[in-house]
Amino acid sequence: MVSSRKTIRIGNGAGFWGDQLDAPRLLAEQGELDYLTLEYLAELTLSILAHQRQRDADLGYVTDFPTVVRSMVALLRSQPELKIITNAGGMNPVSCARAVSQVLCESQLESIQVAAVSGDDLLPRLDELIADGETFEHFENNQPMTDIREKLTSANAYLGAAGIVSALSDGARIVITGRIADASLVVGPAVFEFGWSWDDWDLLASATTTGHLIECGAQVTGGMFSGWSSDANFRLDRIGYPIAELSTEGGCVITKPAGTDGRVDTATVSEQLVYEIGDPESYLTPDVAADFSHVQLEQIDTDRVRVANCRGAQRPSEYKVSMSYAEGYSGAGTLVVAGPDAIGRARACESAIRSRLERIGDLPEHVAFEYLGTGDVVSGVMVREANPPEVVLRAVARDPSRDVIDRFLRELAPLVTSGPPGVTGYTGARPRSIPVLGYWPSSIHRSHVHSQSTVLSAKDCCNG
Repeated sequence: MVSSRKTIRIGNGAGFWGDQLDAPRLLAEQGELDYLTLEYLAELTLSILAHQRQRDADLGYVTDFPTVVRSMVALLRSQPELKIITNAGGMNPVSCARAVSQVLCESQLESIQVAAVSGDDLLPRLDELIADGETFEHFENNQPMTDIREKLTSANAYLGAAGIVSALSDGARIVITGRIADASLVVGPAVFEFGWSWDDWDLLASATTTGHLIECGAQVTGGMFSGWSSDANFRLDRIGYPIAELSTEGGCVITKPAGTDGRVDTATVSEQLVYEIGDPESYLTPDVAADFSHVQLEQIDTDRVRVANCRGAQRPSEYKVSMSYAEGYSGAGTLVVAGPDAIGRARACESAIRSRLERIGDLPEHVAFEYLGTGDVVSGVMVREANPPEVVLRAVARDPSRDVIDRFLRELAPLVTSGPPGVTGYTGARPRSIPVLGYWPSSIHRSHVHSQSTVLSAKDCCNG
């Protein structure tokens, strides 16, 4: 059923897993929202969640989200029209939906329906898909996926907004997806509320542009803004998270809650518009190919920017696929080296580590040393410091063998007494080796992937 609204307000309270835990609640309290979106996933996040699911079949989702829902219980009561859309389901949307339903049941909010949108997980279907002709070649080098087939731990297609629309149509107030395109978190509510067709390319591009602008949370409201300085006239501790006012005719206004800090102007919005994109004339999503090159930004008031002239073309025939695979182990540790000739002392530490491990035949396959404070973080961009008074030596390694990495990590602490003077920073526990998951980007034809929406009753989950 299409609503009669001409505009909707969508706020995004998370740009990644690890973003400010209070931001969703504060945004919902202050933002007069119709929808709250929470964008948690990145390729690295999927790898972490895949590792969690390997250890426990009931995990593999963003465990912060049930905590966020618990913090918003009073708001869910006082704002009965507020809906939440998130990709917190990660590798396991159904388990995440059950955990959220448990919170709702304990809070006497059993009437709220929670939907899990799935269909992105391709790992159980890989043999079937390969038999149907999918090769899953690597995007960049065309390497066949068969080279890493036995080491795969996850394979997820980037779905579009269709599953969200289906869940909302079925009455869900909280929609939890797996891996969907970030901007689709906004496209779904727009299509549901305004009744747009799936071939209204300019309108879909408008919602996609909007979703892209707010998907990284506070980046569009002054966070990570290149024009920021230590004497900037806004405080980062009270930065407001973004709100998008979408129109049924396309276009939007980007703003933030009144009274919050940060800034929304054409500079912050334009920086986010070109953030993490390839071709600005063809930003490919599962819903539409959006053209950012004609987008017009207009400052219409303080902290209000109108975004117009969004254009779109037919969606791609394939979905992007994110795969992860076991690639050995890694470990990293740091030492602080202070005093005269800090760089020279740090290099002596590197030399000692390398020589000892080469002598016993345990030098890891991949080793790197960084001299933080000298310019290594932005190597080639800024002028290197010639004689800094202190350096943080970061040693990192990767190898197929966990034993080799553990041996590497044991070489750091001895340098406090057997290395050059001025070495410190050893007070924490010895660094530990961790499994490494490699990233394999690929694609799959749309006809081989279908989203499913499952609406759960909080009451049934509690009783079960």
